[in-house]
Amino acid sequence: MAKWFNRFMNKKNKLPQTEKPMETDTAVQQELCGATEFKKLFVDDDTFVTREFLCGKRQCCIAFVNGLVNVELISRHIIEPLMRADPPENGDITNYLLQSVIIADEVGKHTELGEMANAVISGNTIVFVEGSQYALTFNTKKWTVRAITEPESEKVIKGPREGFNESLIIDLALIRRKISTTDLKFKFRKIGRRSNTTVCVCYLQALANQAVIDELNHRLDAIDIDSVLSVNYIDELIRDSPMSMFLTMGTTERPDVVASKLLEGRVAILIEGCPCGLTAPFIFIEYFQAAEDYYSNFWMTSVGRVMRIIGFVSTITVPAIYVALTTIHQEMVPTSLLLAINAARQQVPLPTVVELIVMLVAFEILREAGARLPSFLGQSLSVVGGLIIGQAAVEARLISAPIVIVVSFAGITGLLVPKLEGPIFILRIIFVLSASVLGFYGLMFGMTGMFIHLAGIRSFGVPYMYGAQPANMQEFKDTVIRAPWWHMVMRPRHISAKDSVRQAGKKL
Repeated sequence: MAKWFNRFMNKKNKLPQTEKPMETDTAVQQELCGATEFKKLFVDDDTFVTREFLCGKRQCCIAFVNGLVNVELISRHIIEPLMRADPPENGDITNYLLQSVIIADEVGKHTELGEMANAVISGNTIVFVEGSQYALTFNTKKWTVRAITEPESEKVIKGPREGFNESLIIDLALIRRKISTTDLKFKFRKIGRRSNTTVCVCYLQALANQAVIDELNHRLDAIDIDSVLSVNYIDELIRDSPMSMFLTMGTTERPDVVASKLLEGRVAILIEGCPCGLTAPFIFIEYFQAAEDYYSNFWMTSVGRVMRIIGFVSTITVPAIYVALTTIHQEMVPTSLLLAINAARQQVPLPTVVELIVMLVAFEILREAGARLPSFLGQSLSVVGGLIIGQAAVEARLISAPIVIVVSFAGITGLLVPKLEGPIFILRIIFVLSASVLGFYGLMFGMTGMFIHLAGIRSFGVPYMYGAQPANMQEFKDTVIRAPWWHMVMRPRHISAKDSVRQAGKKL
């Protein structure tokens, strides 16, 4: 009886079979190449997913971030092969899994927790296997991206309808389709202490100036910021003349434009999550060039560029000229015209310069509001709002009719060069104020100061006004005008320092 009672008590006090793994689980987790420590990095993150299972007799654990990965790919090519495998008890388990079990196109081996975390955050799946000294990462990226569409701000009639989207790999593929050569180089780096944004530097090794590449890499290495969410962050941090109103790095959303810049020896910068790219060096004449120029007849293109330059000069000087003529140099205005202007200004309480500045600011407000609204509302606001406000202001004798005409002309000509809209507004105000004090002398002083400022700017060592005074005809053939392709033999000399000949068999 006593023996039977002791045997019954021993069975009662014995742990259930299901609790045995709990004793070995801690030991196993310690052997999984830092899996426990790695999980601590994602505490309180509900998008972080883990799954534990057996590979033969070895404990395995996989982890990934939900929403960044292809779950079906993980199930079929990672989990299923591992669960069906029968790895040897001895030997290198890592090589066995990579060579005979897991089906993946991109594999990484890591021992540092920081590297593991960056890999998982980038959309990879990490696998910990008992007995392996490495944590294995596999490319399982998949997230929703915007379709490839034509950029709204850079539309063309005859050219391609492709534009960058927010996926860096897709953007690079679009460039690679335009330039199919091994000479095209893509160099990746991470910028941003917290965002860890992927930044890519693109160039053609046989054409790009190595000094420009080295200087660009030096400036990128010097960036120490917590996040980079747009190319504008990089633009402001590495550009020449950072306080200038004029850009020293070009921006575009078109892969064909980036490809054309690379073929001239420039360098491009693209980042993950932004559909815009930067190009450097950037010179002033590029403000007046458009992608459409290279898909249309060279005669029409040349006329268009001349019109853009005339439009830029007109939009910044016409308001100042009006102020100078009506306030300082009235003797230069025909008598009949001067009488008509004075008659229109009867009972207007504001001085001419104040009228003009108020209307210029009001026009900018309407333009900015139209740009921020949906396209069908923005156009209506810009046109109808401008007409209604202008007409009502004239009838109420708050402003004179000639002021409306001058501001409208300046606003319309300013639309010919949309990339210069910021500098144009500032220059208008500066020139109007200087002309109101010194007349045409003030306008000339303002213009001279602008040209001195432009002449002093450099973009990665290249003069900003390069092409304004070309040393030979070859450098003039893609500046103010666009010559036919059979005449554009050479690349820009100051930009492409290596191979300056564009067309084989021709050398000037």
